[in-house]
Amino acid sequence: MTSILGEQGKRTKGPVCIVVMGVSGTGKSTLGTALSQSLSLPYIEGDDLHPPSNIAKMSAGVPLDDEDREPWLGLIRQTVVQKVEEQIQAQEERNGEETLKGVIVGCSSLKRYYRDILRGLPAPPKPENGDAGHSPPPESLRNASPATLSSPASSSASSSPSLHPTNPPSSPAPQIRTFFAFISGPPSLLYARMEARPGHFMKASMLDSQLAVLEDPTTTGEEGVIRVSIEDETGVQVEKVREGVRVSGVEV
Repeated sequence: MTSILGEQGKRTKGPVCIVVMGVSGTGKSTLGTALSQSLSLPYIEGDDLHPPSNIAKMSAGVPLDDEDREPWLGLIRQTVVQKVEEQIQAQEERNGEETLKGVIVGCSSLKRYYRDILRGLPAPPKPENGDAGHSPPPESLRNASPATLSSPASSSASSSPSLHPTNPPSSPAPQIRTFFAFISGPPSLLYARMEARPGHFMKASMLDSQLAVLEDPTTTGEEGVIRVSIEDETGVQVEKVREGVRVSGVEV
């Protein structure tokens, strides 16, 4: 991972967005909650922001498509930006010592396209056939910095099929460094963990589709990716994530 220190080589206090990602059954909520406690940052459970229509599909064992996911991912990003703006405002009102600002997010983030939405990158041009969201971002975006380039539109997910803005926002969005903590592990262990979660809307039978869709972020040239093993203890995972963020110039 490239080390990018702040002005004059000093480490910064963020803001950061650390997305805990991976297929279902990897323990995203456990690691996300532990990071939230360790860094004193709020935790957003991405599943909590799914609209009822998405939950109904998954409960019936039907995988979501990109058109289902795009507004949901945009809403997650919008929520991150809102929370960071609130932290910045509170810091200014206190006029005290600068503290770490940011948000921890739990979200599967299986495709690079999905991760770019969570990074706040502009939406790629849609194919002429109207099949929204199935083309990867253009090369200029795929090689872009993980820093926020834009924020999602202020409209709600229910009023627009995409939360990516077509025009720049009236006020600049905070520059948020986005990292992805990728939890990986053997499929046999993932199946066992999912079977042990009675009542969860994500069915174990859907794991195959998730593994087929997964674009491993450690092989796509993306910055800000930290791989952790599902077989590590949570405390070990937390320290690996913190070290990965630190080497990029953020004091955590």
